[in-house]
Amino acid sequence: MVIQQDKMQSLAARMAQDEVKGRSPWADARKRFFRNKAAMTGLIILIAVALFALLGGYFAQWSNEDLDFTVMGQVATMGAPSLENGHYFGTDDLGRDLFARTVQGTQISLMVGIVGAAIAVIVGTLYGATAGYVGGRTDQIMMRAVDILMSIPYMFVLILLLVMFGRSIAMLFLGIGLISWLDMSRIVRGQTLSLKNREFIEAARATGVPSWKIILRHIVPNLLGVVAVYATLLVPLMILTESFISFLGLGVQEPLTSWGALISEGAGTMNYGTLWQLAFPLFFFVITLFGFFFVGDGLRDALDPKDR
Repeated sequence: MVIQQDKMQSLAARMAQDEVKGRSPWADARKRFFRNKAAMTGLIILIAVALFALLGGYFAQWSNEDLDFTVMGQVATMGAPSLENGHYFGTDDLGRDLFARTVQGTQISLMVGIVGAAIAVIVGTLYGATAGYVGGRTDQIMMRAVDILMSIPYMFVLILLLVMFGRSIAMLFLGIGLISWLDMSRIVRGQTLSLKNREFIEAARATGVPSWKIILRHIVPNLLGVVAVYATLLVPLMILTESFISFLGLGVQEPLTSWGALISEGAGTMNYGTLWQLAFPLFFFVITLFGFFFVGDGLRDALDPKDR
């Protein structure tokens, strides 16, 4: 009887632990996210696009720089998608394999989106958290600087940076990231103002913890939910910006390419009946944007405090 009673108590203790663990806010948010059909659809799309970018090159029979002289100059009649000559997505007007170039364009566009969003999130989070926590005159000066920068046309600044410092891919990463952190800083500042007077922050301050440690160890970790949602929605904005810049001819330069450059080339040859040059890069561009937006909406709904 004693052994059976001990087993019952042990089972009850485990059930209580599981119940407490099930009430975790992060566990609840994860369940809500996986129950969101649109978010899961977006996640599947993004995984598929990422696999295409990582593994697509292994299935290409042509390099992105190889020229197929048999179709050069007569793309409209012989450069259409075909499995026989290995041009799965057809060729462009120079006889280059569009499948290989779409793989490279996917890699470049995703890289620009992710790296640019990471720079914007890091700079904006640290800037906004510092302004909100320090407060006073420092906060006013820092946020007035943000207001001044936001009044300057975003695209004009980016084009000016690319013209002045060169149209390299590294400059494109840096330029997009450094002028995209302004909204992030304002969001983080507002959240920091609501956190700075909480009990755990007051306790850390009373024990003599330096301000920079409070910001990094207490303020920023409690903002990860908001930051994650905004970062997910920021990536498609970075991809859109890069595509627009490349469409204007100021983005990545040959022999590199991106979705924007491929769409620009495809739009220029539509009158010749080569619709595949526009259709394939545009397809990957559109589904990726939808994927990020679906995932971002799902994260926002899952992490919404009103639903906990």
